[in-house]
Amino acid sequence: MTTPTPAAAEVERLTSAAAAIEALRGPIEAAGPWPVRPVAGDGPEAEWGAPEVLAHVAEMLQYWLGEIERVLAGAPEPVPFGRIATDPLRTLTIERDRSLPANELINRIQSAVARYAARLPQLTLAEWDKRGLHPRLGEMTVGAILPRFVVVHLEEHAAQLRATLAGRGPAA
Repeated sequence: MTTPTPAAAEVERLTSAAAAIEALRGPIEAAGPWPVRPVAGDGPEAEWGAPEVLAHVAEMLQYWLGEIERVLAGAPEPVPFGRIATDPLRTLTIERDRSLPANELINRIQSAVARYAARLPQLTLAEWDKRGLHPRLGEMTVGAILPRFVVVHLEEHAAQLRATLAGRGPAA
């Protein structure tokens, strides 16, 4: 008998959050056009509108999967990984991609979550325990990186999108 890894629970949470965003596809499109919100700097993500949130989520899912792979492939431990909120590539990517149609951004989110769902069950217990070194938070295992930077973050942004839509009806 093999020892279970956290994969099943994390995949379930990811797919549930992605399904919540998928369910908002029509309402997000109907509520447009959306005003452009500031992205650069250390400003709070809580002030973003749907275009910025969707661009961020699509970007961050890809980014953190790559960073997890960096930790898994790297040696010696702890492997340097990650970034901070003011990373210029992060903010420039969000600023660029927020002008894409919501449909495209949601498709990217769904595709990225499918990649996590395929990859996470492949990880061994030893791989869940591999250590990375974040520039602000210090040493973290893959098992800590995933919930902190991906799962909880995706759930928070799904809730943010629901709240944003609750306060905004379709454009007149």
